[in-house]
Amino acid sequence: MLKYLLAGLTIAAGSLPLSGTALADYPERNLKGTIQWGAGGATDNVARSLTPHVEDALDTTVVLTNRPGGTGVIGMHYVMQQRPDGYNLLYGAENPQLYRLMGLADFGYDDMTPINIIGQGQVVIAAPADSPYDDLSDLLEAAQEAPGTLRMGGTGAGGLPSTLHAMINAVDDLDVRTVTFGGDGPGITAMLGDHIDFMPLSLAAAREHIQAGKLKGLAVLSSDEIASLPGVPPITQALPDMASFLPWGPFWGVFVRQDTPDDIKATLEDAYAQAVDSEDFQTFLANFGGQPLNLRGDEAKAYLDNWQSVTAWSMYDAGAVETSPEALGIPRP
Repeated sequence: MLKYLLAGLTIAAGSLPLSGTALADYPERNLKGTIQWGAGGATDNVARSLTPHVEDALDTTVVLTNRPGGTGVIGMHYVMQQRPDGYNLLYGAENPQLYRLMGLADFGYDDMTPINIIGQGQVVIAAPADSPYDDLSDLLEAAQEAPGTLRMGGTGAGGLPSTLHAMINAVDDLDVRTVTFGGDGPGITAMLGDHIDFMPLSLAAAREHIQAGKLKGLAVLSSDEIASLPGVPPITQALPDMASFLPWGPFWGVFVRQDTPDDIKATLEDAYAQAVDSEDFQTFLANFGGQPLNLRGDEAKAYLDNWQSVTAWSMYDAGAVETSPEALGIPRP
């Protein structure tokens, strides 16, 4: 018996250096990056612009796949079911911070580790270029004259459009029909074809279309006009009470399973920090209407917690959700 025990200990001891070598050699093969939103949207564009710089830093390939659906739940659930070995990454937006509050899923970003909070975006309410509405005041007036007839593009409960819609309804009345899409990209395509009347969007996804005259900006989610969209009024011009929710906006990040080895997390954090800081990506983000953050570790977690606290309590106080954030352990900001 002692002989077998000693043999087992020898094998176990002999396997330790191999495990250490595996970590030291990471990555030994291609990585998989799951984008929780559809092609052409803000998260997709940020992920595909950043990833080549990550590949340079890691000297490997990151194969990107879009897995949209369920306000990003499908993509996140997929990554959470994969092995925690650092070879499966989630490119996500802000939505998982509201999953429990909205009853969409029993998990969120607190079940994963943020490798990098890449940046945050600004929000614009956009309409087709030939829309009869020139600003948000026009849209609100039309919606109140014919409740439930205007078509708003959405991305599901807890998505950017539904969250902003709830905030607007907390201070005014915007009774519209929601048409759900798998992300900003499909929603923009629908607007370009005049299939919907308007959609709250990440500026990163809509800016090029607005500047090209293909879409019209009705309002930006800000207290002041922003330099990247001159002439588009701040939302507080039509709805002064929206100031209580500002500043607010979407963000983008990269995540892995929480139980991924610390050595691998550190390697990924270094690579993504280097990639986000690259001159080419910084230029892309500026032109895309985004603000770089490049947060990792405790700073990334603090940012996530603050965003969740501000958003969850704003929605609850506005009557947009029934579940109290306090019941979920989300403190008031």
